[in-house]
Amino acid sequence: MKFRRRASADTAIGSSEQRLRIVIVSDAAEPQVNGVVRTLGELKSQLMSLGHEVVSVTPDLFVTVPMPTYKEIRLALFPGRRMARIIKATDPHAIHIATEGPLGLAARRYCLRHKVPFSTSFHTRFGEYLYARTGFPLKWSYAFLRWFHNRASTIMVATASLQRELRERGFGNPSIWSRGVDTELFRPRPDLQGPHPLGLARPVYLYVGRVAVEKNIEAFLDADLPGSKIVVGEGPRLDHLRNTYPDTLFTGALFGEALAEAYAAADCFVFPSRTDTFGLVLIEALATGTPVAAYPVQGPLDVIGDHPAGALDEDIEVAARRALTIPRETARAFALTFSWEACTRQFIANLALEDRPEAATPTTVVSGPARALSDDVTLPRRALRQNLPA
Repeated sequence: MKFRRRASADTAIGSSEQRLRIVIVSDAAEPQVNGVVRTLGELKSQLMSLGHEVVSVTPDLFVTVPMPTYKEIRLALFPGRRMARIIKATDPHAIHIATEGPLGLAARRYCLRHKVPFSTSFHTRFGEYLYARTGFPLKWSYAFLRWFHNRASTIMVATASLQRELRERGFGNPSIWSRGVDTELFRPRPDLQGPHPLGLARPVYLYVGRVAVEKNIEAFLDADLPGSKIVVGEGPRLDHLRNTYPDTLFTGALFGEALAEAYAAADCFVFPSRTDTFGLVLIEALATGTPVAAYPVQGPLDVIGDHPAGALDEDIEVAARRALTIPRETARAFALTFSWEACTRQFIANLALEDRPEAATPTTVVSGPARALSDDVTLPRRALRQNLPA
């Protein structure tokens, strides 16, 4: 087969020109609760709404073991052969590798072995997180990450500052793939702005995300702020923080309407992380009208910058107090500038597509073993002739 290095936006995203079959490989998947999982879930929905087909290759299709010290994350064991069968059966126009774990490594190995171009995305500061947990040297982590990503046709990043940083670290020339927000789900709910639904004293300060050491949640919980604090999320540090900060409400993970209501009922969203590459939760909070307090670091600087929808300060307590003075209408109006459809078209334009003159071949819903590849994905007719043992 002949492949081209990059997709043309005009060819790839036209509603009638070409329907694409896209394989997205990710070691991060539900029931994990994090920005990567939510981003890929929304991306899949948007791609399908544009008429494309998506096969998600995630740990639930493999034998897995829990990640040491982080049992919520499941790692696939020896995924290589099954990964190859899935890709061959799907016969995709494009392969995107979202994570650097066992599944990402297996997909990368397949693509290189068969001379199939692929794209990757840099979602997580893997090196910094590993250093925070184990003291593993950053230079070794970044050597691995360069090795992993630099054979991709395109490396996608969420912000211009991360693009510059990775370029300086020797990652070639990454392309921007920004983020959006579901402004129908995450919307203002004026009825929740009276007495707090849980009877908490106002003002109410909210954190949403993984409860892990790299998220720097203690900086928020140690801040001397009037009112109440809520932490939404799960992770390896949850029990420790729950015991250390008994006056804080820890809800565990919330989803859908419950999560949207938690944002909308808060007076201020506090984002204490210094290591996130974007921070999807920032625009989710803003979409509900809740202003943001954060440090002036990569992520908040890219998303908010000097816009009056949030307050950035090296003292998170000062930032939170300032955020309380921001009109909720200002936060909502700013969030409306983040469009998922535009982000999805940006993603498609960054893909490395197989150079096929024809549109995607007709597809048939597969039953039996091959159907287990995905709950809502159709596969090529020739997949019916494939045996895909579990």
